[in-house]
Amino acid sequence: MRCGGPLAEAGNAEAQALLGALYWSGEGVLRDHKQAAYWYLRAAEKGYARAQNDIGFMYGLGEGIPPRDSVQAYKWLSLAIRNYTIKNQDRHDQAVKDLAAVRAQMTPVQVADAERQIRDFRPTP
Repeated sequence: MRCGGPLAEAGNAEAQALLGALYWSGEGVLRDHKQAAYWYLRAAEKGYARAQNDIGFMYGLGEGIPPRDSVQAYKWLSLAIRNYTIKNQDRHDQAVKDLAAVRAQMTPVQVADAERQIRDFRPTP
C-alpha cells in the first residue's frame, strides 16, 4: 500500500519528491527505499529535477528498485542535469559527477538506449 500526504497523492511533484526523501531517510516514517523510489519516480515523470536526480541515483545503486539499471540511472541523471536551475548548482554538479560514474560502466549500446529515452521523454501532467 502506498502511503503519502494529500499533496503528494494529488500529484504535486514537489510534495512527491519530499515524501520520497522522507522515506529514503526514515524521517517521520519507517525507512522504506521502495516507497522512496515510488514517490521519486512519480515526481521525476513530471519533470521535477530533484526527483529525477534521486531516482537516477537509486537506479545507479539498485536501491529500492531491483535490479540496478544503468540505462535508467543515466536517463534520469541526464534529465535532472538538464532541468536543474542555477539555484541548484551544487546538486547539478553532483549529478554531473554521478552521471560520469554511471556512464563509465555502460556499453555504447546502453548509452544509445538511454539517449533515445531522454529524447523521447515527455513530462506527465
